[in-house]
Amino acid sequence: MPDLLRGLGVSAGTATGPAYRLADPPRLPAPRPVTDPDREVDRALAAIDAVGAEIGLRAAAAADEVSGEILRVQAALAVDRVLRDGVATAVRNGHEAPHAVAAVLAEHRSSLLAAGGRLAARAADLDDLRDRVVAHCLGVAMPALPAPGCPFVLVAVDLAPADAALLDPALVLAVVTSAGSFVSHTSILTRVRGLPTVVACGGALEIPDGTTVTVDGTTGRVTVGASGDQAPPPAPPPAPAGDHRGRTSDGHRVALLANIGSAAELDGAAVEGIGLFRTELLFQHHVDPPTLAEQAGAYAEVFAAMPDRQVIVRTLDAGSDKPLPFLREHDEPNPALGLRGLRVARRRGDILRTQIAAIAEAARRCTARVAVMAPMVTTVAEAAEFTALCRDAGLSTVGVMIEVPAAAVRAAEILQTVDFLSVGTNDLSQYTFAADRSSGELADLLDPWQPALLSLIALCAAAGAAVGRPVGVCGEAAADPAFAVVLTGLGVSSLSMSPAAIPAVRAALAAHTVDECRAAAQRALAAGSPAAARAAVTRV
Repeated sequence: MPDLLRGLGVSAGTATGPAYRLADPPRLPAPRPVTDPDREVDRALAAIDAVGAEIGLRAAAAADEVSGEILRVQAALAVDRVLRDGVATAVRNGHEAPHAVAAVLAEHRSSLLAAGGRLAARAADLDDLRDRVVAHCLGVAMPALPAPGCPFVLVAVDLAPADAALLDPALVLAVVTSAGSFVSHTSILTRVRGLPTVVACGGALEIPDGTTVTVDGTTGRVTVGASGDQAPPPAPPPAPAGDHRGRTSDGHRVALLANIGSAAELDGAAVEGIGLFRTELLFQHHVDPPTLAEQAGAYAEVFAAMPDRQVIVRTLDAGSDKPLPFLREHDEPNPALGLRGLRVARRRGDILRTQIAAIAEAARRCTARVAVMAPMVTTVAEAAEFTALCRDAGLSTVGVMIEVPAAAVRAAEILQTVDFLSVGTNDLSQYTFAADRSSGELADLLDPWQPALLSLIALCAAAGAAVGRPVGVCGEAAADPAFAVVLTGLGVSSLSMSPAAIPAVRAALAAHTVDECRAAAQRALAAGSPAAARAAVTRV
């Protein structure tokens, strides 16, 4: 097999270890005629109840709120009346219990896939529910996580929430799956645990058990057959007590901030602030938008965890790969180029106004330095309108995300209306290279080391320097220590990433002077390809 596989890097970091694959779930047996429909209905519903109870127990025992919430939503499927009635009908139409469950969940799965985006990513949750109910009907156990007796890299088709929630970072070094996306529950849960993760990785299932692999969760590269004698990278030195700031070896300051979706993701992490507070988690399980009071309470919880520190809140980034039930008023022929991010306000301005009011209300109750930014801003006019809305609500620090090339090339003009910029490398790559960010086959185009992407980031950083306003990067590419050095050399003033990735980035910056960072950035910009750019920086 090839010695290099590519997929989508969804949780930053690098790890090397032996790969072991999660066994496949039990298969459906050959169908048999139903002789006692009532008994078969009871068998199916009893299996659904048992699986729902099991997942509910795992939710209650979850180590973090993100895992608990995801498992609670999956457990709720087991008591869904539509599912239970559908299974009973399927049995009475001649399907025995496991086949009835599989058939009904297949219909639900098709609906999610047709919806696309984040809803399509939840199809894996239905697959897991199906597999567990089928296993219970057959009286067999679901496959357990591998236990090779040493830390290992977990390989799977995909991970169910109930399995991903149990991953122990002391045993599982990294995760590689052949399916999945950036918004799948596998990705969300491994990011919470700080596990390097690559999804949509073609060829992953062909890796023989015990083969040493190196997983780069930032670039999406999986190197197969790496030397087992490789020494692990040295642990980053601890920051001085109470000082979690980033700086180069000659004292140039670069703020190292956290990307989070809820207060639970901080979990005592030592961070100097939050550079990206994703608010979608609060919205995604609601049939109707959460109220002002509900939102203000959730925001206040995060702000309270960051006294006297910066918290940058991103307003709702919905649409495309993050659909929400209350926003699906019209189908779009091309959602990624449609009403997503700030553009949702074109139809539902009330949602944006309520969210801004809730952020302002929560900010008034705390000492955190709260800033707010909008996703998917494209024009100067959009930036100006958003800034006016926020300032009218009492929010004094307002920025926008740079995710569209049109905004990047007009960064200087946008900075005349906002206080800061934050570059989202994932979407900026997607729109710069016309490459769907969920496509593993296009991972080479989505590589953050692409020189064209670096040029756009440099353009934004130079615009900020010219007017003395900060420009940060909040895409997970900032979690790559070598890439963080390049971003610093381009003039980026803050880097935001998963909390677990911050120590390694802090150590990388501390090992270079700012002039060395600038020289590395110039070498990367001059390169002709992502591989050449990476090599020009890492092999010097």
